[in-house]
Amino acid sequence: MSTSAAQQPSPQLFFQTINAHMRTEALKAGIELEVFTAIGEGNTTAAEIAKRCNASEKGIRVLCDYLTIMEMLTKKDGHYGLTLDSSVFLDKRSPAYVGGATEFMCSPMLTEGSKHMTEAVRKGGTAMEGDGTIGPDHPVWVKFARGMAPMMAMPAQLMAALVDPSADQKLKILDIAAGHGLYGINFATRNKQAEVTALDWKAVLEVAKENAQKMGVSDRYKTIEGSAFDVEFGTGYDLVLLTNFLHHFDAPTCETLYRKVHAALADGGRAVTLEFVPNDDRVTPPDAAGFSMMMLVGTPSGDAYTFVELERMAANAGFSRSTIHPLPPSIQSVVISEK
Repeated sequence: MSTSAAQQPSPQLFFQTINAHMRTEALKAGIELEVFTAIGEGNTTAAEIAKRCNASEKGIRVLCDYLTIMEMLTKKDGHYGLTLDSSVFLDKRSPAYVGGATEFMCSPMLTEGSKHMTEAVRKGGTAMEGDGTIGPDHPVWVKFARGMAPMMAMPAQLMAALVDPSADQKLKILDIAAGHGLYGINFATRNKQAEVTALDWKAVLEVAKENAQKMGVSDRYKTIEGSAFDVEFGTGYDLVLLTNFLHHFDAPTCETLYRKVHAALADGGRAVTLEFVPNDDRVTPPDAAGFSMMMLVGTPSGDAYTFVELERMAANAGFSRSTIHPLPPSIQSVVISEK
C-alpha cells in the first residue's frame, strides 16, 4: 500500500523553526524603519516606502514581502497594506502602538536566557548569572514599565471593569509590582472613590507616578518603594493586585506572598491575580502554556501556573475561594481569591 504525499515526512517545520529568529528581526526592522507607519500614511509601493523610510528600494521590497509572508502586511498588485492588527498596534500614530515594547522584549536580559536553554533545561532554571530578571532593582523593569504600557492598557481596563463593575464604592487598593501602574490607575480612573498604593522599585515607580499624573489620579495615588517580600504593606485593603508577578517564583514563594497579601486585606477583601494560565494539560492554550519556557530560561524557579495550582496556593494561604475569569482578547486570565 503506497503512502500518500501528505503522509510523507517533511523537514519544513524544522526549517521554519530553526529560522524563526528571522521573524523577530524582520519585525524589529519594520518597527525601527517605521515601515508600518509609512504604509499607514499612504506610502504603498516599495519605492514610496523606501523614500519615506530612508532605505533602499530593494531592501524595503524584500522586507515588506517577508512581513507579508508573516501576515503582518498585505500585498496586491505591487501595493502593500496594513492588516487590522498592524494598523492598530504597529502604526506609530495609533494610541495602541506597541512598537516601543521591543526595547524590553528584545533586551539582552530577556533574550540571553534562551540562548542557554539546554543548560536551563538541565538545571531547571535560568542559566544566566545571578537571579536573571528577578534580581533586586533590575533596570530591565524600567524598560518594561515604559515599553509595555501601551500593550497593557486594554487588559488593565478590562480587569478593572471585571473586578469593580459598578465603580461606586470606596476602595483601598494595593498594586504589587505595579510597573507602569496602569492596572491600579485604571481602577482609580473608573472609580473616583478608589485610592491606590503602588509598590515597586523606586526607579520603576517614577514611571507609574508619571502615568498617574497623566491620567489625573495622582491625588489618590501613593507609593511604597522596595521588594514585595520585604516591605510592610499596611492593612485594610479591599483589593490587592498581583499582576504578572507570581510567574517569576516557585510555588512555595508564591504561597508565602499570598499569606502576606491575605494578612493585608480587610475582611471580605480580594486578591486579584493576573497571569498566563495554561490548562491542566500544560500545552493549551499555546500562548499561555508556552510562557513556562520564558520563565524557565529567565528566572531561577518561575513557571506558568494552572488554575488548580494557583487555587491551591491561595487556599493554603487562607483564602476561602478562588475563581478564574478569562480576559479576552488578551491571552491572560484573572484569578480572584476571596478572604
